Amino acid sequence: MQTAHDPTITSYYVTDELYRELLANFTNWQREELAIAAPEVRDHFRLLLEREARLLDELRFDEWLAMYAPECIYWVPGTPGGGDPRREIAISFDDRRRMEDRIYRLRTGYAWSQAPKSRTVRIISNVEVFATGENAARMVRSNFLISEFRVDGTRFLSGWCGHRFVQIADRWQIQVRQVNLIDCDRNLRNPSIVL
Repeated sequence: MQTAHDPTITSYYVTDELYRELLANFTNWQREELAIAAPEVRDHFRLLLEREARLLDELRFDEWLAMYAPECIYWVPGTPGGGDPRREIAISFDDRRRMEDRIYRLRTGYAWSQAPKSRTVRIISNVEVFATGENAARMVRSNFLISEFRVDGTRFLSGWCGHRFVQIADRWQIQVRQVNLIDCDRNLRNPSIVL
């Protein structure tokens, strides 16, 4: 029996409060005084980001989703700097339910934009970790370069990610992943992969 608060079934947590928190968390967070310089902290989050990239490259979507908190957001803004997803176009703005729908569709064989499937390799660099007002939350910034091979050629997607990690039961999980493409306001030719 499913409960009313199952994030795989309903989007109950996508409320005005979520949007307010999202904007608060992703505004003015990359400040020098909040940077965590400890190499072991940076290395821990760098390893998490590298694992996420590898899982996506290997199309291991179940393991990728397991890195996310039950109530999560995957956000690809359509405007430089992120903006407000309530008022500006987003390339993607997915909650847990929509993320699972996207993965299910990619597996059906009816996602024509992924037939045949893209081959990708991701490079993650310049990882920085920032403190938040909560002990069990960290903001992480990283640069990325995705090489995507399709039968019609290879293309490159680049930009930076902002991850909000939360600690749940001694494990850091991704609560929000904001993917900021440097050319987000240009023709992207149907980005059908998970960025």
